[in-house]
Amino acid sequence: MKAILLLIFISASYLYQAQIKNIINPEKIEHPLQKKYSGKIVFLTRNITLESLKDSDIITSSSFQENGDLGIHAFFDNSLVNHLHQLEPNWTMDELLKNGNYQFSFYVDAKPIYTENLNAGAGTPENKKFKTALRIPLLSSKNEDSWGRYLWMRFYMAHDGIDALTAGNHILKIEIKPYLKTSIIKTGPVIAEGQINLIVPSQNIPEKQVAIQSIQPNSGWKASQEKINSGMIRTLNRKIAENRFKDITSIVIIKNGQLLLEEYFNGSGRDSLQDTRSVGKSFASALTGIAIQEGFLTNENKKLKELYNLKQFKNYSSKKDSVTIKSLLSMSSGFDGNDEDSDSPGNEENMYPTENWVQFTLDLPMTENTIGKKWSYFTAGVVLTGDILDKTVPEGLENYADKKLFQPLEIKNYKWQFTPQKKPSLAGGLRLKALDFAKFGQLYKNNGMWNGKTIIDKTWVQKSFTNHFTDVKEFEGYGYLFWRKIYKMGNKNFEAYQSSGNGGNKIIIFKDIPVVMVITATAYNKPYAHHQVDKIVQEYLLPALD
Repeated sequence: MKAILLLIFISASYLYQAQIKNIINPEKIEHPLQKKYSGKIVFLTRNITLESLKDSDIITSSSFQENGDLGIHAFFDNSLVNHLHQLEPNWTMDELLKNGNYQFSFYVDAKPIYTENLNAGAGTPENKKFKTALRIPLLSSKNEDSWGRYLWMRFYMAHDGIDALTAGNHILKIEIKPYLKTSIIKTGPVIAEGQINLIVPSQNIPEKQVAIQSIQPNSGWKASQEKINSGMIRTLNRKIAENRFKDITSIVIIKNGQLLLEEYFNGSGRDSLQDTRSVGKSFASALTGIAIQEGFLTNENKKLKELYNLKQFKNYSSKKDSVTIKSLLSMSSGFDGNDEDSDSPGNEENMYPTENWVQFTLDLPMTENTIGKKWSYFTAGVVLTGDILDKTVPEGLENYADKKLFQPLEIKNYKWQFTPQKKPSLAGGLRLKALDFAKFGQLYKNNGMWNGKTIIDKTWVQKSFTNHFTDVKEFEGYGYLFWRKIYKMGNKNFEAYQSSGNGGNKIIIFKDIPVVMVITATAYNKPYAHHQVDKIVQEYLLPALD
């Protein structure tokens, strides 16, 4: 009886939803193929508009080429906003558009691989109100700009699609549903689905690209005699050669202070100056610690009002007086700057075109956030830290960095990025050899010691490797311009602090094992950049050391 009542309730619920009227009239479904394939996703290997689409253009099988073309047309029986209206009938159209979008699910050989709720801002409001068909490029030989390509990259590279689509035949299935973010995520029924047989060709990789690269003389390091799992490294090298891990340029492992692994890829070599972007921010932390140690700065609690006449800048408030060097190093200064928010006034992309990056930063308004408590990634604050150092240390920042950091580490070949005022930019862009980045990591692993001499005070290293945001759930933690990261291998957790830069660049200093890793890459602005490096560390490099 209960089962019958439940069935009646569910049926009544669906009947009620079916009777909810549209909130807006969608476009008319007039194209014959749109009528024929309503509720379906069809696949194509050419860029074809709906108006030009013919049945003969639709494919059910294709040889998969990463640099080729693959796209879909999705046909719906109604517009997105009307489907969202079914989920929350009492919401306004603006509320629906602000909180909902399409949900895409990818399956390979009937196994769920990745589901993504598109950001509510993706797509135009007009399309979401009226359109009943979507053309979405997934792969484009001409690099067509499309949110669909980034969706595909997240499925393929960042969420294991590449591991599911091994050499051979596979069925790729895509489902689309409407979703709405309320107190929970509500999803409607599937409104379009389709599948294709993908034939993934095998690759003939030369043995030279798979073999472990031998450590050549004159590295500046003592070569380690410890063992490494050669089979694991060979498997990793093969995946890099097959482009299943993309844009990797170098991997270096230091164990017990000795060079255990040194490998280069994609035209890079030992003498290549690696562009590691925001990895350079951690050097700002090191130089600040050295300046405090030598007495040029009293401590990291020094306030901006002691260093600048803040009233001469825009948006002055007494709160700006209380910003400390510590809050700049921990990305919690309270300035209205957030690089992860494109609408933020202090977003780094707004800074770069200006004539004076320091003035740009000091002109910014303050938020209501408590200084030192609310974290947000703020590159301009690191630029300001560099200016403080340049004003404070003898002979300026460039000479000071060379004398106090690079010379003691015997780093002779490096290249700064400069601000418009021709000062070293501590925001990022510092280029070093991979082995020299490893020296910086090992310096911290040694608690600031190098060749028996103190370069950075041990206390500063400890402060830098302290998580100042233990109550933030969105990420694993942040110190003084170092990220806290937990790597996982089976049931084991490995805590590390790391320098991290756009493209998947890392200097990783493990806290409880005697290991430093450097990985450099050029996957700039790619959604898979950091994910693939995490995977390399967790599934290949750490197991190879076990």
